[in-house]
Amino acid sequence: MLHVSPTALQLKPAFAKIVCEPGWKWQKREKPLANYDLFYVWSGSGEVLLNGVPVPVGKGSCFLFRPGDFTSATHNPQRPLVLTYIHFDVKEPVDLIPQPYRVLQETVDFEYLLSRYVRLFLVKTYAAEEEAQLILKQLIIHLLREDREGPVERKASNQLTEAIHEIANFIRQNPGVAHRVEDLAARAQLSPRYFSIKFKEMIGSSVQTYMIKTRIERAQHLLMHAGMNVTEVADALGYRDIFFFSRQFKQYTGKSPSEIR
Repeated sequence: MLHVSPTALQLKPAFAKIVCEPGWKWQKREKPLANYDLFYVWSGSGEVLLNGVPVPVGKGSCFLFRPGDFTSATHNPQRPLVLTYIHFDVKEPVDLIPQPYRVLQETVDFEYLLSRYVRLFLVKTYAAEEEAQLILKQLIIHLLREDREGPVERKASNQLTEAIHEIANFIRQNPGVAHRVEDLAARAQLSPRYFSIKFKEMIGSSVQTYMIKTRIERAQHLLMHAGMNVTEVADALGYRDIFFFSRQFKQYTGKSPSEIR
């Protein structure tokens, strides 16, 4: 489904986010499904029977039922299922179909997309179907990415990723500041050693190399677009020695500052 255009996703009127009634059950089908059904559990507990195989379900359980599947389901009346389902067909030949079942660990982005899909039709938004097709394609990509790369990092890891990227952005926004690793690590609430290891792992270069790179990139911009001369740029970016600035600039760009200007 990765290569299917969004317009090939034929949306069916059967879709909703619902809180299942205590006596709810999905009766065993006499005929197989005729189309695809994206089925996601927000909360509650129960069991889905997929082609004769029982699967316990709870928050984050996500199915992509396919044409030809036989399905049924029950739930715990004390913990009723809250679920979203989206029925759709595909008008083009498909490959790379997401796996039929998984439990999503990080659910925020996926749940936002599901909510947006349902809300589009509830309020009869302009161009709702066109946007819904795009959202459905995003949902499919999310599942395919997890199939290929494995479950996304858990919340703690996501917080670490966010902290490291925030620091990288902070460095880029302040290229003329002589940042100390100890100060940056403290900003991320990490030890300097661990911060340095994770920074290189996530950003692809050491903290020191990244600081130099962002400073030189900013120097290029100032020389080319701000009308500043070499001395002014070096001074603006915290270089006390213009000759050192020129050597470092050439090391990273292959040209001297005067050639760029």
